[in-house]
Amino acid sequence: MELQLALDLVNIPEAIEVVKEVEAYIDIVEIGTPVVINEGLRAVKEMKEAFPNLKVLADLKIMDAGGYEVMKASEAGADIITVLGVSDDSTIRGAVEEARKQGRKIMVDMINVKHMEERAQEIDAMGVDYICVHSGYDHQAAGKNSFEELTAIKRVVKHAKTAIAGGIKLETLPEVVKANPDLVIVGGGITGQPDKKSVASEMRELVAQGH
Repeated sequence: MELQLALDLVNIPEAIEVVKEVEAYIDIVEIGTPVVINEGLRAVKEMKEAFPNLKVLADLKIMDAGGYEVMKASEAGADIITVLGVSDDSTIRGAVEEARKQGRKIMVDMINVKHMEERAQEIDAMGVDYICVHSGYDHQAAGKNSFEELTAIKRVVKHAKTAIAGGIKLETLPEVVKANPDLVIVGGGITGQPDKKSVASEMRELVAQGH
């Protein structure tokens, strides 16, 4: 089980400072959509240059022009790029095809997908690398979480790795680990804590108990 740190509300220098504190405990660092919007793909490039040993995920939430956007993120050094599960199949296939050419990976974000199991099965068959259930900021405000969705997709996904994101904190992490995703994505649960290092270290221990 891997641990991904999501950076959403920072600029590039702040992002690098945060990762310096916790790099020993994380596998993947995510340049969140707000950072990409504020800073561009330069944020991906600078993060990869600063931490060549970490995988960098560009959370582009691609909805169209899959191949082109994956190509651009790959050029910036992204190891993993996100595409939305509500996109057209041709967009997801284009993204996967380009990612294969570039030696990169595709994560499909299932935010706002209505028929979770059915869509997860279709997307799994398209050769994506990760399928992620995700309670977004607006969902979390409404008190939603993704555990049930994770259980649902784990029933049908045969090839892709499963991931879970959205509002995960140290106190809810044991429940997440029990549901056994391949990847756990944490944002404010680390970045919003006064002692980021010790929280990340405890999270790493819990995640290491998963397979």
